[in-house]
Amino acid sequence: MDCKHFGECGACRVYENGYEAQLDEKVVQNKARFAPYFQGDISVYRSLDAHYRARSEFKIWHTDDEIFYAMNRIDKKGVLLIDECPQVNIYISKLMPKLLVAIQKYDIGFKLFGADFLSASSGEIVVSLLYHRRLDLAWEKRAKDIADELGISIIGRSRKQKIIIGQDYITETLHVNKDIYKFQYIENSFTQPNPRVNEKMIAWAMDRFSRVSGDLLELYCGAGNFTIPFAKQFNKVLATEISKSSINAAKENMRCNSVENIEFVRMSVEEFMQALDGVREFRRMKEIVIESYNLNALFVDPPRSGMGENTCRFASRYNHIVYISCNPLTLAEDLKILCKTHTVTDMALFDQFPYTHHVEMGVKLIKKGL
Repeated sequence: MDCKHFGECGACRVYENGYEAQLDEKVVQNKARFAPYFQGDISVYRSLDAHYRARSEFKIWHTDDEIFYAMNRIDKKGVLLIDECPQVNIYISKLMPKLLVAIQKYDIGFKLFGADFLSASSGEIVVSLLYHRRLDLAWEKRAKDIADELGISIIGRSRKQKIIIGQDYITETLHVNKDIYKFQYIENSFTQPNPRVNEKMIAWAMDRFSRVSGDLLELYCGAGNFTIPFAKQFNKVLATEISKSSINAAKENMRCNSVENIEFVRMSVEEFMQALDGVREFRRMKEIVIESYNLNALFVDPPRSGMGENTCRFASRYNHIVYISCNPLTLAEDLKILCKTHTVTDMALFDQFPYTHHVEMGVKLIKKGL
């Protein structure tokens, strides 16, 4: 990826010698990090080297009568005004300059401080415009004119205010193991930023469960990114997530894909463990007959903080575990606990975030003695 802002923009921090060098650095670092738990080859899944991000956030910077996109500087000394970002997919890249022109043409830039882009692989885009002022009917009319002119949806956000011009979601299509899945991604909620690497993560996780029968328990299921494809492999899937909006999106995604063998439960992991062990009763679990599940396998995709000791001890009950991690540091801490009862049989590195120090890791664990 060539970018005129390399070395100044804080979005990319590992760029010397190009894509291959930053990927090699990640592989070497993580082989060493996980050597105490796995001595085999770590499978490496590459990203596109440019135009790989389907969502991105930019500051809006005002200078006299003009506005610009801006990012934090890599040296943390203020912001850098930018006029391109080769990270974002081609649809966002083409839209960015047109949107700035339209904002100034229709005069809706007053107290605008941010623009967030969410794009499907088809080119469908939702743009969220963030303001330090209350938005009125005049703003709404002008924003609608921009949306019509550019063929996008626009969300206007200010404190305690959300105005939707068009719709507040995009529909993404993922291709996994020759199957096609449709997902609604809602504005201002978590989605995997790199759709092509996301497809590889899902396929890898499904393959790690290919010889596992029975039912699946999934913790931290989000909007069903992994859950929906897993439904093809297991008799039933029981999935938990604390976010109400994510659970609602997951249920909609289940309908979009004509899947019927998933039960989504809006509970924290801690609450679910209490319910499963009979420590507390929850009305949200009253329709679910735990005894009807043959839970032999567990899938987890926790936040950057990892699972922690209590959840790892709970996870150790299951014969087969697949763990997707967005933070190798907390994954290594969790493996200290999990490897007391389980053996790591496979690992993968997914280059979800090129030109940064961040990666996603995948781990397959099997209970010792099986």
